[in-house]
Amino acid sequence: MNQKVWVWTLMVVLGGGFLAGRAIVAQVRNQTWGQVYVEKTVLVVEPKADDPDRSPVEIVQYRNADPAAEGAVFSPVRTVGLWIAAFFTLCIFSYLYRDNPFYKFAESIVVGVSAGYWAVSQFWDVIVGKLLVKVAPDVARAWAAPGIPADQPADSTYLVPMLLGLLLFSRLIPGMAWLSRWPLAFIVGITAGLRLVLFLDSDFVSQIRATLEPLAVFLQVEGVRAFQFWDSIRNIVLLVSVLACLAYFYFSAEHKGVLGVASRYGVWVLMITFGASFANTVMGRITLLTLRLEFLYRDWLGLIPRE
Repeated sequence: MNQKVWVWTLMVVLGGGFLAGRAIVAQVRNQTWGQVYVEKTVLVVEPKADDPDRSPVEIVQYRNADPAAEGAVFSPVRTVGLWIAAFFTLCIFSYLYRDNPFYKFAESIVVGVSAGYWAVSQFWDVIVGKLLVKVAPDVARAWAAPGIPADQPADSTYLVPMLLGLLLFSRLIPGMAWLSRWPLAFIVGITAGLRLVLFLDSDFVSQIRATLEPLAVFLQVEGVRAFQFWDSIRNIVLLVSVLACLAYFYFSAEHKGVLGVASRYGVWVLMITFGASFANTVMGRITLLTLRLEFLYRDWLGLIPRE
């Protein structure tokens, strides 16, 4: 038996032993773990003011609850979902050892479910919610959107994007693939135009606006104009740091003297900025990790008490 088989056998034995021990401890202490309890809540939706003849609608919802709470009942469906989520989480964590079939299986399932979810979401949000409702409101009202006003007229302008969308499928037809270039060109051009305006405002205009702050900050306090020392220092440091970063990228003159000092200071500012950005990214990933560990230890194993 090679090392890989030994490692996986040891992991399965230890994991199974831990789960068996946890079940025994929970049974002795009269605790529940690996189970989901829900409580029933009824939400009453009142009719709109313009439709007084319609009676209130009661919507029944089931929310996760503490097993000791009054009215909490065991939910087999959510319990199965809890164990499936825990299994896939452990499969993803198994990549910490090496690439393995469990990780590939979980990865494929996640990718497939995500693709299916977004396909269904886009169908209802775009095809039905934005196209069918505008082109054929009567059909949409009878099939999927009963809340559409009865007097809403059809908007024929939406036939243009529908036609362009259908032309995208011409790539599947031999000899007619060239027709898909028209909607692709339209999509690329519109997206580039919209993104250009957004990025120009967020990455250029907003950056310049953020540096145009008064170097001496005053604040009116009960009719008295008071000088704000630390706010002024912050604005001065911000302006000097921006100019130093620009000096570092100024290559028309040799970086000596004042320009050399400013460029070296600009390097420090850039390194601090990149480090802070990288640290923020790392902290975001650590937060995701802690959330999954919290799910395993609290929701699944019950080792952490619920709030």
